Amino acid sequence: MKCLRVLILLAACLLCRSAQAQSQALAEKAQHAKELMAAGKPEEAVPIYRELNRAVPNNPGLVLNLGLALDMSGNKPEAIRQYQGVLKLDPDSFPALLLMGTAYLDLVQPEKAIAPLERSVKIEPESFEAQITLAEAEMALGQFGQAAPRFQRLSQQDPSSAKAWYGLGACYEGLAQKSFDELADASPGSAYWLNLVAESRLDAKQTYSAFYFYRQALTKMPSMRGVHAAIAGIYNEEGHPDWASTEKEKEKQLPAPDCAVEKLECEYQAGDFLGVVQSGAKSVEGLYWKTRAYNKLALNAYLRLGQLPPSVETHELKAKIESKRRQYLEAANEWREALKLSPGNPHIQKELAVALYQSGDLEGAGTLLQELVKREPDATDLNYLLGDTILNSQKPQEAIPYLEKVVESDPHMLPAQKSLGLAYLQTGQAGKAIVHLKEALTIDQDGSVHYQLGRAYQVHGDRELSSAMLKQYQEMQRAQQAGNKIVENEVAITPPE
Repeated sequence: MKCLRVLILLAACLLCRSAQAQSQALAEKAQHAKELMAAGKPEEAVPIYRELNRAVPNNPGLVLNLGLALDMSGNKPEAIRQYQGVLKLDPDSFPALLLMGTAYLDLVQPEKAIAPLERSVKIEPESFEAQITLAEAEMALGQFGQAAPRFQRLSQQDPSSAKAWYGLGACYEGLAQKSFDELADASPGSAYWLNLVAESRLDAKQTYSAFYFYRQALTKMPSMRGVHAAIAGIYNEEGHPDWASTEKEKEKQLPAPDCAVEKLECEYQAGDFLGVVQSGAKSVEGLYWKTRAYNKLALNAYLRLGQLPPSVETHELKAKIESKRRQYLEAANEWREALKLSPGNPHIQKELAVALYQSGDLEGAGTLLQELVKREPDATDLNYLLGDTILNSQKPQEAIPYLEKVVESDPHMLPAQKSLGLAYLQTGQAGKAIVHLKEALTIDQDGSVHYQLGRAYQVHGDRELSSAMLKQYQEMQRAQQAGNKIVENEVAITPPE
């Protein structure tokens, strides 16, 4: 945002000089538009900038101002067209290149953002904003190996940058996943693979699942260091300190690594995580230690982010981290803190509503979503979330208008088809329900859609179709119950062996 403020002032100055050359009236309009932009009312500045562009055509400063006003009003596709117009007049316009790349990134089109951002970095290689935006585009494309060094340099250049620390952590997470995938391809089900899965489950607070995978890893490699200690931690958390003591004693009995042979493990234990990931090791064991090292580097970056003074940006980035871990209550708390620092911010309100919806707080989500839909009545995602929230609050009739709007706008949004079908069924409109529930069958993972469609056929009088659908539902349920029983037996936390 600091960069945008500078660009606003730059563009405004260009506009004022040009306008003053034309007439005092245009200069006054330019000044008024500048004040509107500074007051956070870019949508009111747009028509003024259009008028000024008609009065003074082909002026790159004026075109840039119009693009910026459109951009800040939320009309990013039209803003991009204006930035392209600036570049036709001035191919090396750094503000136009940077803003165009940023707009493409906001539109989730990172592949289109790369070229203008790379050009902006070539023109002004010392620009922190251009460098970090390019790194974000590379990260969005999964180019973690390119983005991570860039984020690393930026975090050293400005240790107070929340974006730099978040980007660095996210890139290391991406590299850890890539390394894990290579290990999974090379040795699926190995002790190394099992241990990494256990660590990820523990990080996601899936304690029982983590315990199961740790025990499986020990079965395959009893000498694996760190696993007994991890199990001891789970025992303590579950209230079994005596069992934890047994596991701790087993961990102590394991010999120290032979650093001449187990070099990566020694580097990891010494905290030289960069040394581990830069080793180039391709063995299964090497991939294991690289994955763990990347995870540690990601954690360290996120810890640095957590140490920064509270701000809207730091809370927003922490919320993203919690959402990735599926800790939606924690994410909602971060969004609340961000909203305290930026009251009425529609972006933050939307993200808070999503987090509340994901955490099961239907009342809180519904209140926010009602307000957001009033502001953006045609927003498909908001209408779906509101409609589904109302449906889950046992108010199907009230949910139908929102869900109908979504399906009409995007028939391929299958979760909305499912919810609309359920709403119709619950309001006695079985014929309509059948159409939408049939569309949603492909996303049915637990048999619930098959069951509801069977009910709809039954109410509609199609006994044969109802019987066939309910039979499929029963088969899916039996398979799921059998699987659940196996999982329950496997993940039960049992005493040390």
